[in-house]
Amino acid sequence: MSVSVKDVAARAGVSVGTVSNVLNRPDKVARATVERVQAAIDALGFVRNDAARQLRAGRSRSIGLIVLDSANPFFAEVARGAEERAAREGMAVLLGNSDQNADREVSYLDLFREQRVSGVLLTPTDLAGSAVRRLADSGIPLVLVDEELPGGATPSVAVDDIEGGMLAVSHLLGRGRRRIAFVGGPSSIRQVADRLEGARRALATTPDASLEVIELDALTVLCGRDAGEEIARRPADERPDAVFCANDLLAVGLLQGTAILGSVRVPEDLAIIGYDDIDFAQAAVVPLSSIRQPARAIGVTAVELLLEALASPRGAVRHVRFQPELVVRASTGR
Repeated sequence: MSVSVKDVAARAGVSVGTVSNVLNRPDKVARATVERVQAAIDALGFVRNDAARQLRAGRSRSIGLIVLDSANPFFAEVARGAEERAAREGMAVLLGNSDQNADREVSYLDLFREQRVSGVLLTPTDLAGSAVRRLADSGIPLVLVDEELPGGATPSVAVDDIEGGMLAVSHLLGRGRRRIAFVGGPSSIRQVADRLEGARRALATTPDASLEVIELDALTVLCGRDAGEEIARRPADERPDAVFCANDLLAVGLLQGTAILGSVRVPEDLAIIGYDDIDFAQAAVVPLSSIRQPARAIGVTAVELLLEALASPRGAVRHVRFQPELVVRASTGR
């Protein structure tokens, strides 16, 4: 049998209103009364009905976060940063993994809307989708994460991925590499397309350099391993001498794939650089050079932008863009 507020009030010898004040506005109640009500709560095992309270208030203490791939350590760090910042406000983060599937993204957005979350942090698969519009129409604030619409009405936090691509390939060119491959995909992912665009811009400054694009189905270790094995099977004069991977998971897999046949040495025969600078990059058998993104800071900033939107719905919209950083390790040579 569930215990009600009335039961707590009767046990403590106070009114229902006083119990409500203790639960929601304890600063308005005498300390002795708070202690008496809390003792009654403990004795009866009362659990407040947050769902009902949220319906009355119009929103919950929860924030929805939807990422493209929760198994990717980059998004895990983004989520950690968001959780740490939300916790300081007494809020919780509910994590959804769209797995780059638009239908799953729609389901999560609709679920969060029904749950009356305080706001949603979203790395979108379909920014123009109807679920995003319905969320906006319902008055629930939205912050784009690792995505941006500069000048738009939706706050955003992202990294300059074109600059990141330029940093990666400029570094390879500076190491004397000229036959460069870009391994990534699918190209429909904005971040992948921007990193490739940055690679092309860097190549444009070096007339004798070439760029081969190897498009994969997913940004996973297994896809990277397949690409590495394919490159290792080529004759030496048909192989690239450097590879820029669209993320570190691909780079780790590519390193494994090239090692399987034992005919390609990293970095002597093939320099490899990834993107994100996840922990696995530094811990690889050959530590991987990478383009670092401030993943945890992205999560923290996303929650701060949401808090700003909640505090001032008609306030100025901010778009935060972080700059990437080149991290050089053994995979591109000392």
